[in-house]
Amino acid sequence: MPWPLPYPFELAFMQRALIAGVVVGVFAPMIGTFVVQKRMSLIGDGIGHLAFAGVGAGLVAGVWPVWGALAFAVVGALGIEWLRARRAASGDLALALFFYSGIAGGVVLAGLGGGLNATLLPYLFGQATTVNGEEIAVIVGLGTAIVVTMLVLRRVLFAVVTDEDWSRVAGLPVGALNTVLAISIAVSVVAAMRIVGVLLIAAMMVLPVASGQALARSFRGTMWWSVGVGVASVVAGLAVSRIWGLAPGGTIVLIAAGLFAIVTLLRRGAAFRLRAGGAEL
Repeated sequence: MPWPLPYPFELAFMQRALIAGVVVGVFAPMIGTFVVQKRMSLIGDGIGHLAFAGVGAGLVAGVWPVWGALAFAVVGALGIEWLRARRAASGDLALALFFYSGIAGGVVLAGLGGGLNATLLPYLFGQATTVNGEEIAVIVGLGTAIVVTMLVLRRVLFAVVTDEDWSRVAGLPVGALNTVLAISIAVSVVAAMRIVGVLLIAAMMVLPVASGQALARSFRGTMWWSVGVGVASVVAGLAVSRIWGLAPGGTIVLIAAGLFAIVTLLRRGAAFRLRAGGAEL
């Protein structure tokens, strides 16, 4: 029975999309603050393509695609971190290696599973309006775990992503914390892929954070502003997509980009007025 919400959220399928989307709007920007601080903004893309390969593997193996995506994403995230930590490859090179491997693996496995059919496309591009109760439970469960982890470890994770050398001198378990962050990113990608798709999940980790950085003066402030922008982008994106019949995932990301543009213009306008006022004095 749908809740008595106003249009465009009056129908049950839109309410399910809203619940799942708001959860994604909270945890994706939250973990994104650490990703951006670590200067690895594209890691979501690399892990996303590995997750897509996992979806294909799950379909070929006859298991729920989410489990395949989770396995591939976690292994890939740990691989990226292993290469980066041992300086076997730079962060960007490690991402590129797994990025292209994920694309290639996804294409091959999609071919084995019958091509890019209707089962695969929602994971690739996102389809929030078709999420079911089981998928909502997974998104909420994984999202809650991510949020709790980020909040509990916020201070030490901030230290590690800002300056690993200082963190080692301070006695922090840098390797373990980087591993926790890598696994959390992988889980975030899998939890969000049904809402915005593996092709756009990195955008939900980065765009709200860009707005948050423009609005806040501290890391903590950036995190909470990012969450606010993320949730606003999801709610507005779902509403616009419902009213005009647009793709939900792409609409959500476009609104997040639009909010960043607005914040940037307002900030520059305020800075210009301050400079003009100073010149008059």
